[in-house]
Amino acid sequence: MQHVTIIGFRKVLGTSVTIPMEMLNAADLIKRIKGGHSQRLQLQLVHPAGGNIQLTAGLELVCHHTLEDVGQTDLIIVPALWGNPQGVARQYPQLLKWLQQHADTPICAVGTGSFFLAEAGLLNHKVATTHWYYFDQFAANYPEVILQRDRFITRAGNLYCAGSVNSVRDVILHFIEVHYGQDIANEVSRHFTHELKRSYTGSFLNQTQQHYHQDETIVEIQDWLHNAYHEPLTLRTIAGKYRLSIRTLNRRFKLATDKSPMQYLQQIRLDNAKELLRSSNLPIAEIAFSTGYGDSSQFAAQFRKHMSVSPSAYRDLVRKKLFQVNK
Repeated sequence: MQHVTIIGFRKVLGTSVTIPMEMLNAADLIKRIKGGHSQRLQLQLVHPAGGNIQLTAGLELVCHHTLEDVGQTDLIIVPALWGNPQGVARQYPQLLKWLQQHADTPICAVGTGSFFLAEAGLLNHKVATTHWYYFDQFAANYPEVILQRDRFITRAGNLYCAGSVNSVRDVILHFIEVHYGQDIANEVSRHFTHELKRSYTGSFLNQTQQHYHQDETIVEIQDWLHNAYHEPLTLRTIAGKYRLSIRTLNRRFKLATDKSPMQYLQQIRLDNAKELLRSSNLPIAEIAFSTGYGDSSQFAAQFRKHMSVSPSAYRDLVRKKLFQVNK
């Protein structure tokens, strides 16, 4: 990654601009310190109409660039805003046209920034999300968009929508892992997120019964895995159940989900294990058994590999975050 374009406009939410910029800058700095490359990442802040960017809190961001100044870019970030997002989006027709022209570039919309993508027609017949407060307005104004009210993050090809400033951290970590590697993503995660390693890649895995691709057989397999994850499954078992060769299963599953069947199964098992660790007092060994792991040592090894903490440490950490309002 060599160039990132961050769009600014009236009433923009400052943190939806600064957090992605600071995380990407940190990743690039860490990479250069470790000797990975010498060319510095360019973070270009752009105002469609020119001039500085007025934030909702009365602050102002100095901006020297307009859309015409943007050449080749590797990532576009459309931040969130306060007020009527559709009204603001329609005030910048030049930005909507520019987004249409750059539709082949990865674009990340933060919160109500998704209104810009929808207004530009880029999200038609694709999944998307937005800030919860504007769900009904978004659904009413853009009926051709598949709004996911229960998802904090959606991905439709190269279009990413994050429902909040918190969830955009996961999207940015995803891009950092892709372009800088997992080690640097983990280091940035420790600086900018909670003490637990965030499962940012897992945010793009489907957590519901709907799977947005065209391979109906793979949809059936995904649904079955969500119900049979606790069983001792193997590639041969899965392929045999659906009368596919192992090679065909791997190829079609990867094409549809960007994951191998076993990687997908692993994520389902870990997600269920995390929920049991958070909400139950079951022993670790019983959680391992109930989520499809052969023994507790295998479970602990996989959990630590993906979460960077042991299952027992994870339980202690998440329970410190739980609270209840006493009425």
